[in-house]
Amino acid sequence: MSKRWLITGGARGLGRAFAEAALGRGDRVAASARRMDDLKTLKDRHGDQFIPVTFDVTDRRAVGVGVQIALEQLGGIDIVVNNAGYGHVGAFEEVTDAELRRQLDVNLFGALRVTQAVLPTMRDQGSGHIIQISSIGGVVAFPNLSAYHASKWALEGMSESLAVEVRKFGISVTLVEPGAFATDSEGPSSTRSEPNPAYDSLRAARSAPYGGQNPDDPHLAGQAMLRIVDAESPPLRALLGPTATDLAYRMHERRLNTWKEWDSLSRFMF
Repeated sequence: MSKRWLITGGARGLGRAFAEAALGRGDRVAASARRMDDLKTLKDRHGDQFIPVTFDVTDRRAVGVGVQIALEQLGGIDIVVNNAGYGHVGAFEEVTDAELRRQLDVNLFGALRVTQAVLPTMRDQGSGHIIQISSIGGVVAFPNLSAYHASKWALEGMSESLAVEVRKFGISVTLVEPGAFATDSEGPSSTRSEPNPAYDSLRAARSAPYGGQNPDDPHLAGQAMLRIVDAESPPLRALLGPTATDLAYRMHERRLNTWKEWDSLSRFMF
């Protein structure tokens, strides 16, 4: 049975890969972008199977209108993929209040607004799957990305709480944690703080995202997403791509070793 999807940020990168994978197997997809022209090729190729929707996730009213259009055109929504987002590059000391607020408004509050807009429908139908596109940056932190990490770590905690709250309604929540894919996440779609010369050497050392790992293929991410949404018991968290798996395993091993090294603090306190 075909599924009905709503994908935010569906014009390029991972969002487009998810849309193409779903459309390729006969599912119906509504995808959002801020400009209708960015979705034209998908509409031309897939016709009525694809519903283009334009809204900015920072505008709650526009989100509500866009979600309603998707619901009417699709006849319901089975899967929502909160993929809209961007990366902000800058050392902690360089990040301004406005830059951090904007990062959170898109990456965190955007997912909040879209999810809240679809939840009443999913509760009424007694089913649904909310996919939050987090990042290996929601598990592991690197220099020059503190604002981005703040948005993704907050999304992880918020979504884990959400998963418990909506389980009784037959709704699943999955945090997808991609590694370094060949998209423009740190290219044209990213923003940057005004550089402080004190951190120039740090920037020079960090020549590529996520520790210089080779980027993974976005098309493979689309096929992986199909496995997640088709699972009888979807995972709360799913690492996406070998770079994410490698980094997460190594980081958790270091964390476990540190906790063990300092576990005497717990015995001292109690």
